[in-house]
Amino acid sequence: MNKLLKRPAEILRCTVTEPAVKLSDVKWIRDRGLDHAVAREKNLKPLLNIKNLIKSEPSKSLPITIITQQKDSLQIPIRPMEFIRRYPSVFQEFLPGNVGVQPHIKLTPEVLDIDADEQLVYQSQSYRQVVAGRLLKLLMISQMNKITLTMIDLLKWDLGLPDDFLTSLVPDFPDYFRAVGYQNKHERCSGFDLFGELELVCWSNDFAVSVVEKKAKAKGIDGENIMFSMNFSSGFEIDKKMKKWMDNWQKLPYISPYENATHLLPKSDESDKWAVAIMHEVISLFGAQKVEREKLLCFGNYLGIRSWFKRALLNHPGIFYVSNKSGMYTVVLKEAYKRGSLIESDPLMN
Repeated sequence: MNKLLKRPAEILRCTVTEPAVKLSDVKWIRDRGLDHAVAREKNLKPLLNIKNLIKSEPSKSLPITIITQQKDSLQIPIRPMEFIRRYPSVFQEFLPGNVGVQPHIKLTPEVLDIDADEQLVYQSQSYRQVVAGRLLKLLMISQMNKITLTMIDLLKWDLGLPDDFLTSLVPDFPDYFRAVGYQNKHERCSGFDLFGELELVCWSNDFAVSVVEKKAKAKGIDGENIMFSMNFSSGFEIDKKMKKWMDNWQKLPYISPYENATHLLPKSDESDKWAVAIMHEVISLFGAQKVEREKLLCFGNYLGIRSWFKRALLNHPGIFYVSNKSGMYTVVLKEAYKRGSLIESDPLMN
């Protein structure tokens, strides 16, 4: 079934024009619903990091000193004991029988039940097919048909990948991708311990269709007339100059994120629309339909178009929302949310 790697032979050519507006013309306002969507998950990642660390121990418990020593790698934002005591439904503090022993932390029965459900999601064939498809699409978006394992590790939380994706997922999809330049010295993928790349094995025309294209096709809209959904936050005001520019921008030919359009001028409206297409598709691959801005820009840097991503984020408040409610900037795909909640649920996020 292996085929030669193949990218589309022809890409859409369009007249290159300079942007009609300055970035300073776009005024951003707060969106309370989306800020709330970001804020309510502010401590989810460190909480799950601690949970996974405790679960990995044979005794299913850890002295608080060990957690404190790993505060930075666990991404705990405050003093570890203070953080743990905020969540009595998740963590239990206890003292072992020996006198003078430091407090130990274990997981509540309720959390262990939820963790068991989480593992069932990871193991289900339907979910494995979904996340393998996300990885395949990410590889096809990459201009080199390969992505470093450190980059994938950076995005694995957002993609919904298990920690051990290299051993538990990748080998089961040999017609999609393969790991190269990697030696299995660790049972668990762990950040900078990763070397090598994930390489595309076979280009798939079925997967090389963006979410935007699928929605347009369902409405009977052909490729060249595809427009992005615009959802402006309450109170957003747009002047005539900006309205005219946005209307003209929407009428530009849509270039698929799976096509190579790096020939376009970096500061043109055409390159801006292509960058939006890539960011829209990438964020659509994430279960929460949002991602830390620095992660997104890091991926843009890997593609060689970081500045294009930065410009697109600033210029399109109707498509993307940037919140700082989690202590860091988070990019939210606006059309994926309604009243601060995800429209389409994700099993792992649930």
